[in-house]
Amino acid sequence: MARKRKRKSRRRQEGRKILELVPHYNIESGEEKPVTAARNYISSLGIVPPALLIVKRNEHTTDRYFWAEKGLFGAQYVEENHFLFPSLQSIDVQEWDKGKTVATVGSR
Repeated sequence: MARKRKRKSRRRQEGRKILELVPHYNIESGEEKPVTAARNYISSLGIVPPALLIVKRNEHTTDRYFWAEKGLFGAQYVEENHFLFPSLQSIDVQEWDKGKTVATVGSR
């Protein structure tokens, strides 16, 4: 029997595209929990929001966190609810403006 494919949420896909435009940081958690490792890394480097932290737990597992003005969030939550984050809304508008200018240049 054929397996039914899981439906991909348009909202989440849009959020994933927006998160691709944010700076990414890859770290390893070591002995700490992933969230603690991410918080320590942010405070040690003084990373300003918005940023995406990819924390490697072990060779098989990675956790993704989004650093926003309001704190640290799971990346999946941010993908689904990107419209709640003001820093991502400004990126979304800038991306749209870039696409608009490219379209006008190409149509001449």
